[in-house]
Amino acid sequence: MNTWRLLYTPPSTGAWNMAVDESILEHIYRGESMPTLRLYSWNPPCLSLGHAQSFADVDMERVNAHGWEVVRRVTGGRAILHTDELTYSVTGSAEEPVLAGGVLESYNRLAQALMFAMRELGLPVEIKEDAGLTFGVTSQNQSSHAGSVTYQNPVCFEVPSTYEITVDGKKLIGSAQARKKEGVLQHGSLPLTGDLTRICEALIFKDESARENAAQRLLARATTVESVIGVETDWETAAQSFVKGFEAQLGIHFQRGELSQSESERAEELVKEKYANPAWTERS
Repeated sequence: MNTWRLLYTPPSTGAWNMAVDESILEHIYRGESMPTLRLYSWNPPCLSLGHAQSFADVDMERVNAHGWEVVRRVTGGRAILHTDELTYSVTGSAEEPVLAGGVLESYNRLAQALMFAMRELGLPVEIKEDAGLTFGVTSQNQSSHAGSVTYQNPVCFEVPSTYEITVDGKKLIGSAQARKKEGVLQHGSLPLTGDLTRICEALIFKDESARENAAQRLLARATTVESVIGVETDWETAAQSFVKGFEAQLGIHFQRGELSQSESERAEELVKEKYANPAWTERS
């Protein structure tokens, strides 16, 4: 039985959430932390951009008007508005059995756990096989993401990628992975409820007709837990399903834990140095 740490962290800012994931990865690399499944949410709502996505996609006037934040991820892919969701992150070394063997192999392994978790919630999910697109992945030497970032399609949830979780062809969980010298970080979002088209309020489109068209495409191609099963699922219930899925499919035994003092301190440093720094977030 493979033992991992399980972290539930409170709703937090985008900069802190991304800094914590990177801090955990650094500590695992130094042998100071166990492989970790972290489950969390965001307060206030936050637009996260993929590693290579242009900040020019963001409509800051509208973002500010809604009281939202913007952060840039270390993983690839396109924009996600984090609100009314459960977010997961998986962090471990590249030699960890669950994460070994390269991007697609590890991504597919984790997808099996996610699919089990969604079926625990009563969702008739499938895995999107061979979508003809790569998911958001970054590595030391290259960065690729699912399609090009354009005004017509800057939204992550619009297109399911290989091994992502779908219901009736609609994307349910969006995930992305970074493989670095320190190890592997994969995180993803499960929208529980709410209006998925809110993200279109955070992005720039050439005109309002293009914004409306993007919103309609999104509704046709992505969904939430509540939209599928007709009842609202709370965060805690969804979190428990993730734990069951990882235990059942990946043979993981979880030890409930907390961030170490060192991890918390390093996360605060990363907030200031990187994730709340315009030099990182506002790249073109």
